[in-house]
Amino acid sequence: MRYAIISDIHSNLEAIVSVLETIAKLDVKKTICLGDIIGYNANPNECISLVRSHGVKCVMGNHDERAAGLADTSNFNQQAEAALLWTRTVITDEGKEFLQNLPKFHKEGRSFLAVHGSINSLDDYIQCARDAARNFMLLGEFEGFNVCFFGHTHISMAYLSVEGSVLLNMDNSIKVEKGIKYLVNPGSVGQPRNRDPRASFVVYDTAERLITYHKVEYDIQTAAGKIIAAGLPERLAERLRLGW
Repeated sequence: MRYAIISDIHSNLEAIVSVLETIAKLDVKKTICLGDIIGYNANPNECISLVRSHGVKCVMGNHDERAAGLADTSNFNQQAEAALLWTRTVITDEGKEFLQNLPKFHKEGRSFLAVHGSINSLDDYIQCARDAARNFMLLGEFEGFNVCFFGHTHISMAYLSVEGSVLLNMDNSIKVEKGIKYLVNPGSVGQPRNRDPRASFVVYDTAERLITYHKVEYDIQTAAGKIIAAGLPERLAERLRLGW
């Protein structure tokens, strides 16, 4: 079966539309989102409606949790908090309820685990070998799972656990082999942070046991213009243009 794994849409309508159009051409049977549908950008309600109408299975992200009123914003930076507080003023009751009911992780049969930040936290990052090692230990608690997709960092990358060693993998495709565990970040749809402003996602073909990265161009100028028009921090628009 072929899955599309997307993450960190962050209210970027132009990006998610382009990504879903690309996915439609790739013989994908199911799309899963690793959280943070909202935040930073200017179309939270439209992005929620779009993932729902396309039947995307979503887990909760830390921005989703805050927008739903399930946690405070005390650990957010100034720009993230400003966008989140703005989102709370415009989000519909239906959208808020949808975010409130998202699960904090998802087990896709026996194929893989899907989380937002780390395996046991929406807020913790996996951004170094030490973080990965701790999460490989947590993954061991999910018997039979050797692949976990995570988001939150907005950077396309993977960690492999091979005979007790943690290896960083930055390849464009990854062959899933027996005896190896994988933590895979598909990158961000709506706010990439790897100096590549294109939207990013992966396709996981479980029959071929192959994970492939995809990068998609989208109308960044329109998305950035909406940020400014909404009165959100200009820095958020600049980030889209530069991919950081």
